[in-house]
Amino acid sequence: MRHHFLSSFFGLLCTLLCAAPSYASDGTADEDPEGILTYSLPATTVSIGVEAVQEHFYAGPYAAYAEKYLGIKVRQKDMVTYTLSEVTLTPYTEADQSCRYTLNTRGKAAEAVLLRLTSEGLVSASDGNFGKDASWRFPAALQKDGFAGKGITSNLTAESATLYRTSRSGSAFSKVAVRQDMVVEKSLEKRAAEAAGLIFDLRKKRLQIVTGDTDATYSGEAMGAAVAELTRLEQEYMMMFTGYSEYQTQKKTFDVVPQRDRESQMYVAFRISDADGLLPADNLSGRPVVLEIIPEKIAPVEVDVKDAKKAKAVSLVYRIPAVCTLRLLDGMNVVMQTRMPVYQLGRESTFPVNIAVK
Repeated sequence: MRHHFLSSFFGLLCTLLCAAPSYASDGTADEDPEGILTYSLPATTVSIGVEAVQEHFYAGPYAAYAEKYLGIKVRQKDMVTYTLSEVTLTPYTEADQSCRYTLNTRGKAAEAVLLRLTSEGLVSASDGNFGKDASWRFPAALQKDGFAGKGITSNLTAESATLYRTSRSGSAFSKVAVRQDMVVEKSLEKRAAEAAGLIFDLRKKRLQIVTGDTDATYSGEAMGAAVAELTRLEQEYMMMFTGYSEYQTQKKTFDVVPQRDRESQMYVAFRISDADGLLPADNLSGRPVVLEIIPEKIAPVEVDVKDAKKAKAVSLVYRIPAVCTLRLLDGMNVVMQTRMPVYQLGRESTFPVNIAVK
């Protein structure tokens, strides 16, 4: 009796497998059934490689007097800013573990040319790039005083002050002026004025050398060396007004996985902050950079329902990717725009396993 029950059970199981050669797995079992071929549909992950340049600006000590003595407007405060310098969008194919199917060939030989064995299992994909490089970490910014030793003249000056002392002459008292010299620190504006005057002197000397309006004669390499040295000195003194910047590069990689069931195909790819640079999408301290995906419609195919029902070939399910337009938006600015296929936004179809495609 028990033997008869087991025979009936396995016979019913074989009948069900032959009637439904390819079906979706419900994912409730911990392990795949033995002897049944399982595979996944492909999904596209958009890998966004981002390079940003950090500018650490140090304002010059004479910045407040640049417009007064040199007639130029410069930045007045130290600041740190990040600017996107390079962005790349790369599609990678992965196994979509939420869409898994089984294939029963009914014991017959078959060529499943669309199946590819990967580290994520069998995937029904005709092409794919599995794996990518790791992201780069950002080195700490160097802190230093870039204006040390850039002074042009002495920080001290001589001043005269007139003091009065009381002198008694007979029965009367009178004030007598006494001159006293002392060394005091120059004001910041006075030092800025001296620096501006020296800059104009350097420009005047350089013009005299170039035009030949000097007592000495410069020619060939001597003239070039003299002009280069005067230009270098001018740039160093100008730095006291204009300030200087240090630059560092930050590189990171962010992944966006498009979701088929989302109404809006707009994703926060990453964020950027002037304080911390490139940040992941879930860090709300930076402004968002949005990836917009616009899939093209796939034209439907006219199929004869009667002929489709008569077909009894063993088939596997595969995905036809949707060609999408991808735009990366930083506010209202379009950082870049490109086109790429996205599997999960396309259409699912079937392919007979007994047909070889070359």
